[in-house]
Amino acid sequence: MRWMAGLGALALAGCTQPGAGPNPGMPVPIEGDSIRYETGPCFGACPVYSVTVRPDGSGVFNGIRFTAVTGERAFKLTPEQYRAFEAKLAPYRPESGERRYTHGEPGCEMAATDMPSASVTWTRMIGDSQQLYYYFGCDVARNSAIAQAVGEAPELLPIESLIGKRP
Repeated sequence: MRWMAGLGALALAGCTQPGAGPNPGMPVPIEGDSIRYETGPCFGACPVYSVTVRPDGSGVFNGIRFTAVTGERAFKLTPEQYRAFEAKLAPYRPESGERRYTHGEPGCEMAATDMPSASVTWTRMIGDSQQLYYYFGCDVARNSAIAQAVGEAPELLPIESLIGKRP
């Protein structure tokens, strides 16, 4: 019985409490957590790719369409790059579940067509996740802050040569 209690305590030792770290109220990243950023197509040559980064400095880029590199490529990032990427997106991370900014959803009553989108998924090692979906044609004036943050976040990662020139 003591062995099982000790094993349970050891398992919980890797967990973190919300409220600690640079973003109070949000979970502190631990090894095994990840942030996945995926772009969606537009009417044109917008780059379509996904990138997954972890606090341990590992990253995977997957170029799908209109990128300098197609397929998967592993890369390394510094702790500062991870923290900057995480911090740029943190204000828009839902507390739970999913938040969507797309045609007909609250916050997107007016939308331009043919624009790209981005999806950000925060996954914790313990299995829960939160997701943000943002369509860049969504109430442009009203959502300029989120559009800027979500649009600029990949620039904080060392993936420019993998994405290539942007339109």
